[in-house]
Amino acid sequence: MAIVTTIRRDVVTLPAALPGPDNPLPPLRPLDEVHRIDERDRENLPADMARQIGHAPLHSLLPVPVRDGYGRAREPLRTDALILENDRLRATVLPALGGRIASLLHKPTGRELLYRNPVLQPANFALNGSWYSGGIEWNIGATGHTTLSCSPLHAARVPAPDGGEMLRLWEWERLRDLPFQIDLWLPEGSDFLYVGVRVRNPHEHPVPTYWWSNIAVPEERRVLAPAAEAYHFGYERRLRRVPVPAYDGSDRTYPLNSTFAADYFYDLPDGRRRWIAALDGDGHGLVQTSTDALRGRKLFVWGTGPGGRRWQDWLTEPGTGGYCEIQAGLARTQLEHVSLAAESEVSWLEAYGPLSAPPRGEWDAVLNGVEQRLEAVLPRAAVDAAHASWRAHADTEPDEILATGSGWGALEVLRADRKLPGTPFDEHTLGDEQAPWRELLRTGSLPEPRRVRPPGATLVAPHWRDMLETAPATPLTEYHLGVAQWHAGDRAQAVRSWERALELAPSLWPSLRCLAVADQESGNHERAAARYAEAFDDLCRERRDSGESWTAAMAALGREAVGALLAARRPAEARTVWERLLPETRERGRFRLLEAEILCAEGRREEARAVFDAGFEVADLREGDETLGRLWARVSDAPLPARYDFRMRPSAP
Repeated sequence: MAIVTTIRRDVVTLPAALPGPDNPLPPLRPLDEVHRIDERDRENLPADMARQIGHAPLHSLLPVPVRDGYGRAREPLRTDALILENDRLRATVLPALGGRIASLLHKPTGRELLYRNPVLQPANFALNGSWYSGGIEWNIGATGHTTLSCSPLHAARVPAPDGGEMLRLWEWERLRDLPFQIDLWLPEGSDFLYVGVRVRNPHEHPVPTYWWSNIAVPEERRVLAPAAEAYHFGYERRLRRVPVPAYDGSDRTYPLNSTFAADYFYDLPDGRRRWIAALDGDGHGLVQTSTDALRGRKLFVWGTGPGGRRWQDWLTEPGTGGYCEIQAGLARTQLEHVSLAAESEVSWLEAYGPLSAPPRGEWDAVLNGVEQRLEAVLPRAAVDAAHASWRAHADTEPDEILATGSGWGALEVLRADRKLPGTPFDEHTLGDEQAPWRELLRTGSLPEPRRVRPPGATLVAPHWRDMLETAPATPLTEYHLGVAQWHAGDRAQAVRSWERALELAPSLWPSLRCLAVADQESGNHERAAARYAEAFDDLCRERRDSGESWTAAMAALGREAVGALLAARRPAEARTVWERLLPETRERGRFRLLEAEILCAEGRREEARAVFDAGFEVADLREGDETLGRLWARVSDAPLPARYDFRMRPSAP
């Protein structure tokens, strides 16, 4: 007898590096985006793809903060899980960690269909920093891993289309100001997890939209998708069309046949069913399919080179096996954004489940065999029908709240007096971060803090900027107004706002730091260095304790100040800043690297080499960052040691 689908609470315990505090400095600089292409490649792309690649790219992370407070030391962490289960599948969902599906177990065979990471190790892969690998993640916002990777989502129990239970996840994505929902359910007796996704644009103007569902699977697989060609993107930042399955003498549908990290965006023909599968040598594995709105399919590989293997060990646990990612998105590539019309929405249905089919042989025959098997176990018409049935339930209000996300959606709903059926952003979710902005909304004035502290979260959307412009010109208001003006591209006005804030502010360092960034962006590195030094000195005088928020501010500002002073060739002042940091901050890998840079600037090459020899780990090393290799080349003629080799492209030093 089939077991009716159930949703229950559980707790998952993993060795985890704790997330630490967010960076309190507003991210004013342009994104260091590795997913850019050479302009000469754009000329050879289809017109719609070329247009969407250039469509409304992000220029900063505002209003989202950077998350760089994590380390590498792990300890057991208990995190809440929601278990969705029928007699065929068991899905483990982590609502506090981006709604990630950490596990999808096929119960009759005992097979785990995903790559299940045995650790929770944050790394600098999300747009805003902290991200972890494994399972199925939901990426919304802009090119890259979502800023919600390590953030809580709202979750609730909702009636499913078949009369059972459905798990709803939802949040307000802040980079594009878009609410979204993800509904997961297991039809009775089904081998497939259904996932209904809806992204809504409640605004009176179109909004650039991005979505990719990323599925981590063991890399000892063959990845199959119905395509004869793909767009290959490597970290050389070139996008070129290549044949599938083989090019340059190797079958690239086997992840271990690539040397360097790469993306393969499969060019699925119009009209053909959308699916992607990863099968082992015996033909068993996972298939993902969807309605046609989810157009793109992709394979990401780390490659077998030393850099790729180092990243695998860095993100997981050495000796536990590597992974690759199969993905599905709204556009053909992740370099594109599609336009979501004003006051409209886009939705689709995905299905995830086991598949067994012969993985070897002539390419077209293999694809035909997989498609026939997929049609037998889950007809294309059934997926379309499930989507239509689900759409009738997408507005159903939740029965029981199971987890709570952020209060930012509630603030936006309150501001615009919106009603978003099915995804309640209730006022009770408003917290301390939203409190001053709620006061601005209610009274027209942004309250000044009662005690000296870092300035807190900032908002930059046009409606909030308008409110700041008409609010009383207090120092904190001028500071936040400057950030919003900077985000809007009005840099001259932003500088004037920060200069006005300096005249009356009890805390000088927040506005001084913003002015220093403005100097850097305009090429005035000498004045930027001077302002950074002054800002750090002011922060040292103002710091009240060694608590988390002040320590995070000292670390973030100190790191930027050292970089600015070194760029201005003022190593003595850079060392002074570094030495005033708290001892526990100086022991972090990022600051050991800064120490080596200072030593190099002082001409103390052997001592800089000794920092490398003693060993350090830069926990927030960015995807594609080649700083370690470049600095090593300055201190040693020897090959880059394996522990520091994170190179993702053949042309790296």
